[in-house]
Amino acid sequence: MAYEGYKLIRFARDGKIVTATVDAPPINIITLDLYSELRRMSSEVEADQDCLVFILKSANPDFFLAHFDVSAILEFPINRPPSREAAATNEYHDMCNRMSTMDKVTIAQIEGRVGGGGSEFSMGFDMRFGVLGKTRINQMEVPLGILPGGTGTQKLPRLIGRNRAIEIILAGVDMAADEAERWGYLNRALPANEIGPYVMNLAKRIASFPVEAVKLAKQAINSATNPLSEGLRDESYLFQQLIRTESGRRNMQKFLKIGGQTREGELRIDELNRKLGAP
Repeated sequence: MAYEGYKLIRFARDGKIVTATVDAPPINIITLDLYSELRRMSSEVEADQDCLVFILKSANPDFFLAHFDVSAILEFPINRPPSREAAATNEYHDMCNRMSTMDKVTIAQIEGRVGGGGSEFSMGFDMRFGVLGKTRINQMEVPLGILPGGTGTQKLPRLIGRNRAIEIILAGVDMAADEAERWGYLNRALPANEIGPYVMNLAKRIASFPVEAVKLAKQAINSATNPLSEGLRDESYLFQQLIRTESGRRNMQKFLKIGGQTREGELRIDELNRKLGAP
């Protein structure tokens, strides 16, 4: 796919890896224009059969995605009373959820501030990485008199626990990178000069493995939100699919040839795994 016609997002492709860089000065506010491009981006990445790993980052060193445009929220229609029937998952929810349900690995490289709807969008990604002393997360909706309405009240407690989510959401306080790593919002908080190489090396490592295994393993992990019996049934079914694939059988045979199941090989299993992705 070409990813053409974007004004606020730039794209680059490296084999199976697609990187998108948000560039919406001055602070990457999610205006209606940027929101439209993010929604379109999420759909196009989902449909891109040549992409296995997707990375989102920012051209602004101080801001990843600041938050949704408050002036746009003030223009939302309020001429009718709220209705539960009309308040099913909305397009913003769908965009956020798409990042975790698509058969791609999605990574948010959060090098600066992220807040409000930007944080909610980030929580939809499979992995999030930040910068020590620089990345800060803030849900600023309650101080404005509203609440996180783009998945935040549901996803943040699942990531960091209810008690910590209550603190972050109701007080509108910053969550620093080291806290976010300890609490589970960030996979890792890294020094500024290490985050880019780490994320790209991780993406390349994942992209080097059999495509079917990456996609179906993510699908199995997503089943962990179901009751255990259902998740185990899904896991077994997907495992049965993979042992029948040519790529799976080839890599299992290669594993045995390069030292798997020997004492010396098993002591350096991380290195063997890397070699399994080599041509």
